[in-house]
Amino acid sequence: MVNLIIGGGKYGSEAIEYLLKHSKPFIVVDESEECFAVKNFELVRVTKAEEINLSDLSKNYFLKGGIREALELIENFKPVYVFTTAPIHVAAALVKEKYNLREWNEGINFILAGIPLKVVISVGKGSVVVSYNRDKTCKPRCEALDVCPITKLKKPCPMYELLRFASPEGIILQSHQLEPGLGALKGEEVLEMLEKCSGKDKIVIGTACRCHGVVTALARR
Repeated sequence: MVNLIIGGGKYGSEAIEYLLKHSKPFIVVDESEECFAVKNFELVRVTKAEEINLSDLSKNYFLKGGIREALELIENFKPVYVFTTAPIHVAAALVKEKYNLREWNEGINFILAGIPLKVVISVGKGSVVVSYNRDKTCKPRCEALDVCPITKLKKPCPMYELLRFASPEGIILQSHQLEPGLGALKGEEVLEMLEKCSGKDKIVIGTACRCHGVVTALARR
């Protein structure tokens, strides 16, 4: 029943505070042993996954590493929630790592055809970043209501539904809101995504909450 935090910076630390408040065990993965999480929380440092003892729920762990290590932890420990707080599209990076894929720049054109330009923040390196609040700073600890408190506009649908419309053949993961301003992927849905990508030559992976999202096209090398 462990949880995984990928990225030990500011947003990863917010996930830590949430999990500590609810007495939920967790593992933090970050490429830096000097990250904010290590400096500010009591974490047991390990050098490999085999050193993690999930039978002792009083301990929370830090493993230095990146996507490869995160993938290993997801497949071995099957976390309840995966907090994707690193500054990359974690879901796509996991698929890319597991199946040795590359960014598929041409694939983004098919996705863009179904996305209103009004929500597009950036396009590049096989990815599209989108938001209903494209041009302004979001409200701290926002509850992600149907009407955006910043733009005052009603969202036509949650962003994850918009991305599923734009890429019906893709896999769009929902970031589930756990409290205002904090969301996470369900571990079982991440594992299902990885399984569905097996044998695919081309695949579109997206991650979105009700308000924001990112979608990445991948292909065989």
